[in-house]
Amino acid sequence: MNGPGDWPADRPADGPACGPAIGLAPRPATQVPPPAAAPAAPRTPWQALTRRRFLLGAWPWRVLGYLGTGALLGGVVSVVFVVLGLFSVVLVGLPPLLLSGLALGAVERRRLRLVDLDPAPDPHRVPAAPGLAAWLRHRAGEQATWRELGYALLLATVLWPLDLLAVAVGAGLPVLLVGAPVQLAADGEEAKVVKAYLVTSYPEAFAAAVLGALLLVALAHPLAAYAGARAALARALLTPRDPASPGAIGEVIASRARLVDAFEAERRRIERDLHDGAQQRLVALTMTLGLARLDAPPGGPLADQLAKAQAEAGQVLTELRELIHGIRPQVLADYGLGPALVDAADRSAVPVTTDVELPRLPEPVESAGYFAGCEALANIGRHSGAARARITARHTDGVLRIEVEDDGRGAADPARGTGLTGLADRIAVLDGTLTITSPPGGPTLLRVEIPCPVPSARSASSSPRTASSSGRD
Repeated sequence: MNGPGDWPADRPADGPACGPAIGLAPRPATQVPPPAAAPAAPRTPWQALTRRRFLLGAWPWRVLGYLGTGALLGGVVSVVFVVLGLFSVVLVGLPPLLLSGLALGAVERRRLRLVDLDPAPDPHRVPAAPGLAAWLRHRAGEQATWRELGYALLLATVLWPLDLLAVAVGAGLPVLLVGAPVQLAADGEEAKVVKAYLVTSYPEAFAAAVLGALLLVALAHPLAAYAGARAALARALLTPRDPASPGAIGEVIASRARLVDAFEAERRRIERDLHDGAQQRLVALTMTLGLARLDAPPGGPLADQLAKAQAEAGQVLTELRELIHGIRPQVLADYGLGPALVDAADRSAVPVTTDVELPRLPEPVESAGYFAGCEALANIGRHSGAARARITARHTDGVLRIEVEDDGRGAADPARGTGLTGLADRIAVLDGTLTITSPPGGPTLLRVEIPCPVPSARSASSSPRTASSSGRD
């Protein structure tokens, strides 16, 4: 039987069989607050110092172990550096010192785990060529190698004495004071605490022990702060710099240049395969169909089918030639960017005036500039409603500048799929820029700027300074 406030499982609480509710108000739902997230565990001494239970955890021991091993390692490194320095200057030169810096850097990155729980990756890159000589040349050219050598010199001269002093003051002195009663009990009559304070009675010994305990607690915090600073210095010198550092940027630029070269090589291969393979077969097919038409009875169904097939083959051949021209125009390969832009203007659907004076430029730059100009002219013919356009191209101060202007309706937006976004990405690979100024009502101005080296005088060939083309019918 159901108790008060209970409802049968097969009947809703507000159904008709329940009758009218009298004097009953719905009970508000109780909001259960979400459980508070547990604070993240400290990863460095500086973070550990902000916790109340710092003294009860493992961090004081971690700090003591890090500074103690640092003092011991620094003493060994100082001796090794003296020996290697003599050998390097007298006998074999700098490589032993560089190798010692590399070895110490690897040891310090592992020792850093005592007080810094974040990973400490190796800053060195893999050499491109095999062999010991290539490895040495690569390491000698890396900034990380010289930072490790500088850290080794710093550890051998400055850091290990500081570590030893910090451990002696922060832990050694308090421990000696705490051990005063033990020293007095061992001697029986007196004990000389820390070689300076003479204790002759147990009250004095226990007072020294209490003082030592208080100092041990009080000095644990500055000792941890020093260890945190020491670890931060080691991380700054022995781990990779920010990915946006000049070395990383240079690597990205070099990889982008290699991608551009690979893209251009693949483009040339496709153009060559189409030109020497598919195009030649289509030419042979067209000629075979023409010979077959001559053998077929004139006016018959077979002759008509052969004529249609020959016309289709001729149309495919024309389209293939246009495709090959779009991949790598012969005029661009033979004469350079200037004549290629003039040729593109001559084939434009909108009359174009050209003012082009360019020398021969690096192949990726010419290719990017040509396709930017062709895409701009195609957009003018399709979308702008312009009556005329103009192309200006110059190479000045080591920069290729191409401007395409039209008198159309304006309001061009590259985000609407005009093909300029892909061109802008391709130009950006060459460290260039593509900008569009297109207010509503026009005019529209597309400007391309690509930095490229100044070519030699013997390779320069200029196009006519001005030319005009008429639109196609």
